Amino acid sequence: MESLPTGAEKRARVREMFDAIAPRYDLINRLMTFGLDKHWRQRTIKLLDLKTPALVADVGCGTGDLSRVLTGRGYDAVGIDMSLGMLKAGQPVAAPVCLADAAMLPFGDASLDGAVSGFALRNFAELVAVVVELARVVRPGGRIALLEVSQPEIPLLKAGHSIWFNHVVPRIGSLLSDKAAYRYLPRSVAYLPRYGDLASMLGDAGFTAMRRDLLSGGLVQVITATRSGTSRSSRHQVVLVEGSA
Repeated sequence: MESLPTGAEKRARVREMFDAIAPRYDLINRLMTFGLDKHWRQRTIKLLDLKTPALVADVGCGTGDLSRVLTGRGYDAVGIDMSLGMLKAGQPVAAPVCLADAAMLPFGDASLDGAVSGFALRNFAELVAVVVELARVVRPGGRIALLEVSQPEIPLLKAGHSIWFNHVVPRIGSLLSDKAAYRYLPRSVAYLPRYGDLASMLGDAGFTAMRRDLLSGGLVQVITATRSGTSRSSRHQVVLVEGSA
């Protein structure tokens, strides 16, 4: 099996891949999650837990799904993504967007009240650099909420998820979009650090009160944290949200 790309190669291939799948990206998301992705984004913004109005960046915004939830809840949103194809596919947008790399955010120091991302962590070529940038641009007391895939621990759900995510989803993608891209996406989970490692990364950058919420039986996770003004101590917490759809 072909090894996963890293560094500049990963950045270039991810940009090319998302440009290619942009036209049907939202459609395939709805199909492969049975529409649950809408609920997951709503939960992510609720867990962001910022008062409105607040200025929040949607990092790796893609077609703007999270930005739409943000604006719908009264936030001032701004989206950034390095795929021009995804930004164009998201037109018309509910918030201003910018073509930029998450490792070099086009915002001033402490200029944002918060930041979110949806299923983007594993696609960043330099995750540490992205976390450091988030810490730079989010003001002390500001919040981040990062939505990503996860793996259920319940054996039956874990087995079903594996079959669906690793075998069925690539076939759906092959039929409706780009075969290579939807073979890559399940494999890209290997890029995700364990929660403990990610929490340490966030703590080192200047975040505190880290928390992990598992949704839909652990199919996805939302990692939240608060930008600390002084202390870099961290509190790691795992929460399984019972009864989530």
